[in-house]
Amino acid sequence: MLELKNISFSVTTEEERKEKGILKNINLTVDQDSFVVITGPNGGGKSTLAKIIMGIEKPTEGKILFHGKDITNLDINERAQLGIGFAFQQPVRFKGLTVKDLLYLATRKEMNTEELCTYLSEVGLCAADYIDREINASLSGGELKRIEIAMLRARGVELSLFDEPEAGIDLWSFQNLIRVFEQIRDEKHGAVVIISHQERILEIADQIVIISDGEIAESGTKEEILPKLLSNSSACKFFRAEGINDEKLSERGTAC
Repeated sequence: MLELKNISFSVTTEEERKEKGILKNINLTVDQDSFVVITGPNGGGKSTLAKIIMGIEKPTEGKILFHGKDITNLDINERAQLGIGFAFQQPVRFKGLTVKDLLYLATRKEMNTEELCTYLSEVGLCAADYIDREINASLSGGELKRIEIAMLRARGVELSLFDEPEAGIDLWSFQNLIRVFEQIRDEKHGAVVIISHQERILEIADQIVIISDGEIAESGTKEEILPKLLSNSSACKFFRAEGINDEKLSERGTAC
């Protein structure tokens, strides 16, 4: 479905007036209906890669193929029309725009309220409580994340990109979000690529990709990668910071 070939991305720093490599020769394939989680140290280039896939940033070198078509030079709107959707870390709020309005815009076709409500129900929201709500500060971060997923589902995207969907939401909302992702994975509603540090998200992946210093350090199935990730000493420090204690790591056979 999606193929990245030798993707590199550099920026010119103002202070030193020289190029700094953010991504270096990234080669990655995302299969139809697969669930891929990209993880790794902060500053390694993960979010930049997601923006390059969506067309928010353009690679310095390399090609991006979607269903065999070269989309390297297409902008974000053209990629959206092809069926690629992007969910930001902090969903955008639209004063005066209701959830119903947003879903109408997403589907680009006339749908009755009952049909629109099915998308909200799929992400665990009571449609009657949300369909006429404004996309504003009255909605929590978790509610906005699920509404954003409903919008992507309504659009019928073939590839959904999520940049750290766990950011800014509480534990209860996070558990609901995990259930939504599990449903998407199990029902094969298109391919999903998630940038995340969270172990619970890593656990439901088909494929885990570790990016460090702008390069793919390792890639493979969850069964291949997750034990290695948890047994790495630097990963131990990272997961502790994410709230995973030594007892839980020990239960997994990881000594830190």
